[in-house]
Amino acid sequence: MTNTYEGMFLLDNQVVRADWRQAKAMVTDLLAKNGAKVLCARRWDERKLAYTIRGRTRATYLLAYFEVDGPALNGMRRDFELDERVLRYLMLRVDAVPAGELEKAAEEGAEGYVVPTPPTEESVSYERAVFGDLADRPIQEPSRRNQAPVDGGEGEGEGDAAETIEAAAAEEI
Repeated sequence: MTNTYEGMFLLDNQVVRADWRQAKAMVTDLLAKNGAKVLCARRWDERKLAYTIRGRTRATYLLAYFEVDGPALNGMRRDFELDERVLRYLMLRVDAVPAGELEKAAEEGAEGYVVPTPPTEESVSYERAVFGDLADRPIQEPSRRNQAPVDGGEGEGEGDAAETIEAAAAEEI
């Protein structure tokens, strides 16, 4: 029985930088090789990864919708696992292609469409762009001995709070 699937493929940016259309064709060809009918495929976005995958910190996402028989998915999974250009993938069964996806894919296929060049691995990070030099500073754990007295006020009782904090720190050691 043929079902409709959504596939999200994480592609190595080195492959995408070389030629986006060839990288896209690589994924759609692997789908077709396993009997899938590709309904649409487009560049979804280029993002920083939450963690390093095969030494990469950034990757380009390709979103594809295709129809295929369920048993053919095992062959697809094997092919995507073996292909080093595909860092990760996720395939989910869907009821139908969402509205607007076919149009977005058609825009990408139109003549004159320019694919944005992904930044290099060494480019300025988002954190540095937002936080500047603060992004480079190590996070320091607060020391219990350097904390202000609990009541924070002046006058009577100030010394008692400081002594209580020091006593609690000494008990932990």
